[in-house]
Amino acid sequence: MLKGILSVSGQSGLYKMISQAKNSIIVESLVDGKRMPAYATSRISALEDISIFTEQGDVKLVEVFKNIYEKEVGKETISHKSSANELKSYFVQVLPDYDKDRVYVSDIKKVIIWYNLLVDKDIFKFGEEEETTAKENTENENTEKEETKD
Repeated sequence: MLKGILSVSGQSGLYKMISQAKNSIIVESLVDGKRMPAYATSRISALEDISIFTEQGDVKLVEVFKNIYEKEVGKETISHKSSANELKSYFVQVLPDYDKDRVYVSDIKKVIIWYNLLVDKDIFKFGEEEETTAKENTENENTEKEETKD
């Protein structure tokens, strides 16, 4: 679901990977659709690889997004411009055991900004993804049963 969605340091917003060039990748902004090269010297992070620190270990960002999505019933969440206390108390609701010493307000703001952008661009497919996975599993089981019969 977050495959190919990137954060490029020094650039605001999120980007979708379009193609790979010799010494860079071509990315397209999810905000305005403009394309640009992102070079190896830029810190590029794939959203699917990002995790949030918790007291028990790390939680993938997609799980945090899923919690927010379920809490907000697929709608946008609070503004990233809310006060630090509002942001922290909101984050406790979606990830109760997040590590308060290692997850800063700036990190929470970034998660909120990214979530709202992804919801706005209709990137989340939580329900559909689970249905598709369940359907594929059922089809695979049926295929295995048919092969066993033969």
